[in-house]
Amino acid sequence: MDTGFITRRSQWPGSRVRGDRPAVSFEDGETWTHDALRQRVNSIANGLLAHGVGHGDRVGILLYNTLDYWTLYLATARIGAIAVRLNFRLTAEELAFAINDSGCRLLCFHVSLAATLESVRPDVSVERYVGLADDDGALPDWAVPFSALTTGAPDEPTCPRPAPDDPAMLMYTSGTTGRPKGALWNHANTLWFTAMQAMQWQLDEDCVAMTTGPMYHVGAVEDLTSAALAVGGHAVVLRSGGFSIRRVLEIVQHRGVTDLFLFPFMIYELAQLSADEAANHDMGSVRRILSGGDPLLPWATDVLRQRYPWIEVVQVFGLTEGTPIAAASTGEETLSHPESVGRPMPFTEITLRGEQGDIVGPGEEGEIWIRSPVVCERYWNRPDATAETFVDGWCRTGDLGRFTDNGLLCIAGRKKDMIRTGGENVYPAEVEDVLMRHPAIREVAVIAVPDPKFIETVCAVVVPTADANIDEQAVVQHCRQSLAGYKCPRHVVFADSLPRTPSGKLMKYKLRETHWSLGSKPGH
Repeated sequence: MDTGFITRRSQWPGSRVRGDRPAVSFEDGETWTHDALRQRVNSIANGLLAHGVGHGDRVGILLYNTLDYWTLYLATARIGAIAVRLNFRLTAEELAFAINDSGCRLLCFHVSLAATLESVRPDVSVERYVGLADDDGALPDWAVPFSALTTGAPDEPTCPRPAPDDPAMLMYTSGTTGRPKGALWNHANTLWFTAMQAMQWQLDEDCVAMTTGPMYHVGAVEDLTSAALAVGGHAVVLRSGGFSIRRVLEIVQHRGVTDLFLFPFMIYELAQLSADEAANHDMGSVRRILSGGDPLLPWATDVLRQRYPWIEVVQVFGLTEGTPIAAASTGEETLSHPESVGRPMPFTEITLRGEQGDIVGPGEEGEIWIRSPVVCERYWNRPDATAETFVDGWCRTGDLGRFTDNGLLCIAGRKKDMIRTGGENVYPAEVEDVLMRHPAIREVAVIAVPDPKFIETVCAVVVPTADANIDEQAVVQHCRQSLAGYKCPRHVVFADSLPRTPSGKLMKYKLRETHWSLGSKPGH
């Protein structure tokens, strides 16, 4: 079975999915029914075939959130091509790497992003560019309009359907050595993940799911909304940029959202609303809020319980390549064990392992290993990283955890020192690699410090070269030339030296202890 199952069900006489019911909506604007979504997916699939895209070809998607993100992604997968979902926040240099590494033949982009592509076009693999109009910018002369893909027949494409183990999607995750890795999902991964979520939360055709992240993330497409579509429900897309919890609440009320994904900093904004303002927004339709990336602080869950006692607040844990939601708590577990992310999802196994891969004893900490039908087969073009991460069907997450006496999983720390900022992953090694290219920097260590909005933010501890003339602004500006904005330091500290062990290993924990006061965690 392939991902085309998600849209083709609505045409079956005996299907539970009614074609005239809402399928996807853009905030409080345009809505497409399941029939309309299927027909547009078919049209774009036929349009891609007419432009020479075939089985195994890579199609780049560089779009802000839009309903046509769904159609382009599903159409690409339907014809057996691979959708490469690109982060629109990346710099030109970072984009060029992902485009060339994946070998994109066709790239679809919002025209306001044309300037970013312009500087790298001579150096990338793309043969044809397709521009989708948005609020800013004109179609460049080196691209064709998106209408070139939408004129295909709305009938089912005549090409063979992909096999379950055929690749469907390639998504680049942050790299630990300065380069990101492409996690390769196949059709079976996608469908298994929709089924696991539908089973865990009893999703059905009355589900109205809304996620709040960018659609290049699994957190905005695979988490909740794909599952809602697969069972005949309704997926709501939030526009990119300018996040406002008040706007979210307006859309929740307008659409009657039942299942909502909010990152922790969004939940803190919700909890920090005054009681009077919160009462002005009707949350009566919401039965469940999912949150992941970092454990929720108890003060926030206490506020939500008092204001919305009917809403189940669920903490989840996972990663793109190793099952995006591998564990989930119940609402009661979130309240009684706020440090926990619950238990494994259906058809998911989680073990804790020592350095040699052996299962640790009860109560001991170990690296979290995950096995499920959603674990990726491999990284794209990275046999070294594939061998290191994927072992006999298991994914080594690099995160440390422990089980409570009653079997709840608690995240103990990040083995790889990853920084989580506003729902994005930042690996210190990538930032350090860029900073060490500056001639005035002798040594550098990048660490996380608390941030009241984004949970964590990037701090660079810099040891300048002798007689160097460098300041905080120069450090940040140097990073901005090569890194997305969220990866750039918000704090820069200058030091004479970095703390190391006698064997020369950097002791980042000492730096975190010293500089923790630069930020503060959300409080009530």
